[in-house]
Amino acid sequence: MAEANVERQKVLKDAKRVVVKLGTAVLMREEGGVALSRFYSFVEGIADLIKGGKEVLLVTSGAVGLGVKRLNLEKRPKELPLKQACAAVGQGLLMSMYADAFEKLGITTAQILLTEDDFSNRNRYLNLRSTISELVRLKVLPIINENDTVSTIELEAISANPARKVNFGDNDKLSALVASKMDAEILLILTDVEGLYTADPRVDSSATLVPLVPDVIELMTEDTKAKPEDSEDVGDGKKKTSDKKVEKKSSGSGVGRGGIKTKLEAAKVSTQAGCACIIAGGKNPAVIGRLFAGEELGTLFLPKKAMGGKLRWIAYATTVNASVSVNDGAREALVKRKASLLGAGITEVNGAFKRGDVVSIIDEHGKEFARGIVNYSSDETRLLSGKKSEEIANVVQDRNYDAVITRDNIAFLAKE
Repeated sequence: MAEANVERQKVLKDAKRVVVKLGTAVLMREEGGVALSRFYSFVEGIADLIKGGKEVLLVTSGAVGLGVKRLNLEKRPKELPLKQACAAVGQGLLMSMYADAFEKLGITTAQILLTEDDFSNRNRYLNLRSTISELVRLKVLPIINENDTVSTIELEAISANPARKVNFGDNDKLSALVASKMDAEILLILTDVEGLYTADPRVDSSATLVPLVPDVIELMTEDTKAKPEDSEDVGDGKKKTSDKKVEKKSSGSGVGRGGIKTKLEAAKVSTQAGCACIIAGGKNPAVIGRLFAGEELGTLFLPKKAMGGKLRWIAYATTVNASVSVNDGAREALVKRKASLLGAGITEVNGAFKRGDVVSIIDEHGKEFARGIVNYSSDETRLLSGKKSEEIANVVQDRNYDAVITRDNIAFLAKE
């Protein structure tokens, strides 16, 4: 407990830029409509952080839920067009509420709606980063949400493409991407659970809150790749695995979309980018102010040494639709000798890609261990597979590089 408190105090004290993520489950009442007392408490807490000198970015859910309420629907729809219609109706209502509430406290807001392409396309990502940076400089609060009206990744089932690795698709992950790409020091995820537990507290009376997780990667297991509503076998923050389970999803309303799995994934992305993450109960009164006053609420995930900006984009900002498999010799050369990926080490090409796309790099056991920007298309890479560099000119008409992926364009993923 003492260690957790010391680490928490240091993280909170040093933080200049904070990303706050508010989930549907804490913004909305179980019977529908906004939980006004909590909503205004969040607004006041964020306003106090800004007036205290911190730079804040807000990632918010709630548009679909508000749309469902305004359209007098009995429950959240399953049909994609109706979900998008709800988002279109609810987004304006949500922003109007935020704008009015913050204006009363002297804070100007700006709406930013994002789609996957805003992260996957590097030029659009750099423009987005510049825009948010300028808003922050002008003391404007960016309020960010996925553009559900046109973006379907979060609302519909993911494609069956086996090579596809999605880094976008719920507001938990969106908040982590925003935190990592905007150089935030803290990502605060407020949800309807109190944090990470050693077991499901609804069924295990001995379950206790885990106040500190030094390394979220060590905590997570292969089970975290299951569906968001599934529970995960995790350890106590020190061991790789355990026979205990964490609290698996929101314990009340069911109005939100993510469970603890998506929040652990968000913690992984943010901490690997050098940003601490706190998952805490958003239904606690004045939770934002109490957290930044040093009260031990929720679970703190400690950050790792940050990647460079370009490598962070390669590793986490893009949805990857294809992969190249490499032999053990190539993997060792990449990991241990800091080599580029040559055609000779490639054993298989999965999916289609163009020059300049980001692809997964898979080892002989089918494990993704890195991602990189390719210098050749998928068709060209298939021709180059197993070939030596001096053979490139004989195989590819427009020779580009000796390597399929150069070393400076390879980002290694955290070991799991």
